[in-house]
Amino acid sequence: MALESFAEIDWTRPWFDTVRPAFGSLAPGPFIAAFNANAARLGLVNHRGQPIRFVPQADLPPDTAYEAFIGATGRVPTRENLHDFFNGLVWQTFPRIKRELNALQAAQIAAAGVGKSRGPARDAATIFDENAALLLVRDDDDGRALADDLRAHRWVDALWTRRARFAPGGGAEAWLFGHALMEKLVAPRKAITAHTRIVFAPADVFALGWDGRRDWIDATLAQALARDGLSNAAFTPLQALGVPGWWPGQDDVFYRDEAVFRPKRGTA
Repeated sequence: MALESFAEIDWTRPWFDTVRPAFGSLAPGPFIAAFNANAARLGLVNHRGQPIRFVPQADLPPDTAYEAFIGATGRVPTRENLHDFFNGLVWQTFPRIKRELNALQAAQIAAAGVGKSRGPARDAATIFDENAALLLVRDDDDGRALADDLRAHRWVDALWTRRARFAPGGGAEAWLFGHALMEKLVAPRKAITAHTRIVFAPADVFALGWDGRRDWIDATLAQALARDGLSNAAFTPLQALGVPGWWPGQDDVFYRDEAVFRPKRGTA
């Protein structure tokens, strides 16, 4: 399938900013071949040091778990659809995070097999892989207060009152990671919600260019995953269209829509 087949993606949308450079770097023609050219150029490898290569879904042997196959071979089974297209773009954008997530998932499968339940660590890694957003926040008093408001579901305070934090240079930036989340946002709806990992960063990170900030996020989170693992407690919800500047008509009434911006349980 050629890149032109994904004409339904509106690349002007701000939530695609994270993977737009990877998309823009692809050579014309079949997208799996373009992915592999970029993977070779970028030197992408799995946690065993094997080169990452994108292969047709049919290359995944029967009764072999997807994550285990990538961990053992470096080959990423890829279907010709939006879901796997975005997955490949994320591999090219955050390769170290993807590598650590795959290592965690492969280790869990090796230890426990593939059962009806993934187990908490593998479940958290799958949620991260599919539906995560990364909220880069400057590590200062106001940044910590923003994080506290989000975790407490004080949506008006976090996203309306503190909306200036999300302006360029304001010290808060949302970077999408989950490829299923990106797929959903091809047809945006107000209720689409990300599992969000808040990443505190020193002020000098925000002085870096786009590539520098992306690289810092990739290295910092990969190190944290390798060191600490992952659990669902690492996430807080954030409605993608609630990110200030990402949708028209954002005002205090927009954020008081409790069908979407729900109060934290036990606080209503």
